[in-house]
Amino acid sequence: MRLTTQTDYALRTLMFLATQEESCTIDDIASAYGISKNHLMKVVQRLASAGFIISQRGRGGGLMLAHEAAEINIGTVVRAMEEFNQFVECSPGSTNHCVITPICGLSHMLADAVEAFLCHLDGFTLSDAIKQKKAFSDIFEAMAHTEKSAPAG
Repeated sequence: MRLTTQTDYALRTLMFLATQEESCTIDDIASAYGISKNHLMKVVQRLASAGFIISQRGRGGGLMLAHEAAEINIGTVVRAMEEFNQFVECSPGSTNHCVITPICGLSHMLADAVEAFLCHLDGFTLSDAIKQKKAFSDIFEAMAHTEKSAPAG
């Protein structure tokens, strides 16, 4: 099983915001991770729509967590970002053309595995992911200084 890039970026965005003292921009996050600003914009919109972050436009605006890091559940974030209802063709809600569906038990096994995966993630919060908050901040600060001192070109 592999999480989508959107989920990866969503978790990284939340971790970045949780380590910052003030609101940040999409540019700040994209620069810190060396990822696409355009792709990150879509992720930020989904995170804001799901209520994980607050996005304020204009001067003095930016992005910030909508809740304390200890209140943001990792399983909930992954569920909000991923499409688990179509893990395999015969999953409920999918267009199923598999001829063995009536007698096959595989879809139930896979559904149970996905549920176990999500239940495991339910045991963690964003604060668990950033236990070394100072080390995160140091890495992000070093990346910002490296980018500013890099020759333009």
